[in-house]
Amino acid sequence: MLLALQAALSKRVGRNAHIHSFMCESSSMTTANFHFDTLAVHAGREDLTALGLHALPIDLSTTNPLPDIERGGDSYEALAGGGTLPQDGSAVYSRLWNPTVARFESALAQLEHAETSVAFSSGMAALTAALLAFAPPSGKKHVVAVRPLYGGTDHILATGMLGTEVTFCAPDEVAGSLRDDTGLVIMETSANPTLELVSIRAVVDQAGEVPVLVDNTFATPVLQNPLDHGAAMAMHSATKYLGGHGDVLGGVIACAEPHAERLRAIRVITGAILHPLAAYLLHRGLTTLPLRVRAQQENARRVAEWLHSHPAVTEVFYPGMNADPAGVIGTQMSGTGAMVSIRLAGGYEAAKQLTSSVQVFTHAVSLGGVDSLIESPAALTHRPVEGDAKPGVDIVRMSIGLEHPDDLIADLTRGLGPR
Repeated sequence: MLLALQAALSKRVGRNAHIHSFMCESSSMTTANFHFDTLAVHAGREDLTALGLHALPIDLSTTNPLPDIERGGDSYEALAGGGTLPQDGSAVYSRLWNPTVARFESALAQLEHAETSVAFSSGMAALTAALLAFAPPSGKKHVVAVRPLYGGTDHILATGMLGTEVTFCAPDEVAGSLRDDTGLVIMETSANPTLELVSIRAVVDQAGEVPVLVDNTFATPVLQNPLDHGAAMAMHSATKYLGGHGDVLGGVIACAEPHAERLRAIRVITGAILHPLAAYLLHRGLTTLPLRVRAQQENARRVAEWLHSHPAVTEVFYPGMNADPAGVIGTQMSGTGAMVSIRLAGGYEAAKQLTSSVQVFTHAVSLGGVDSLIESPAALTHRPVEGDAKPGVDIVRMSIGLEHPDDLIADLTRGLGPR
């Protein structure tokens, strides 16, 4: 019995060593080798053949066998400090490291042209880790934030609940907003909810040595890779397009290893690691990400064009229809995305009528799923935003899904009337 247990432990530790080797060498599969669509299918799966597997495995272990006291202790110290799985070590405890999560992190990093990525239990958990890692603990408590931003991001910065101070600014005001204690610049493009396009390179140039975090949730790696334009970190609410089916919460930040170490150390102590089942679902979602985003984008274009000349709509917010002075589309961003927002002539009452009359659209927050959603940002996702930065009550935001565009247009006609 003892020999059998020892053999099982040796096999487990050997498997950890194999996964460690895969994680260290996975960068050999890059976009230089494959087209994006191929990479989306195969990234993060490089070790499956050696394991005798075809489908992604899920490791739900909360604790892991230790090879011995010394190596167990060394593994704990390495992982708790933000490092990666040691060779011939142990994963120790799932709050520190999990192979299913690590595979998703490897895949997303490859899609974002990053050295690595760090996955969290939600997009807000990812943002929280970034603020804690690059602001107060480093003695740099100041953050510069380019508005508009997702309402949760705006709120956590405006309240200073994590010990940060913030200067909100326009894209061309970043340089003048920096202080000696600025630890991070945050921006979002396309921006939520009015889809302004911001030049990442222009912001990075203004930021100088201060790292720039780009919320890439709306664009996804299919349409935009912020690190290619100088950003230090590309953040996603993985709940949205990466998962794509409205059934999983998650967040992830793609970055270089030194930044990842700081983020992992925060993740360990706050317990914000992504759950393995969520990691499995997100990794599976990546395989269809390019197909979904391109199809949703085409549907969004059709819907936006129909809305553009509708008498009940005074403004359509959609990349390609609005000003792009920095020339983002076609250079930084390869497409226009699948989010559409509109301003209604009838104000709040018209927004209420539209959101309550739809049948194909679901009146709900969130975005990026295969089904279309509609909501009032001022009442919901951006409710905590204060002052002039809060979207008007006459604005409605739509996440366009995979339904036939004619059915989506017919559904909007119920609330807006015919064009």
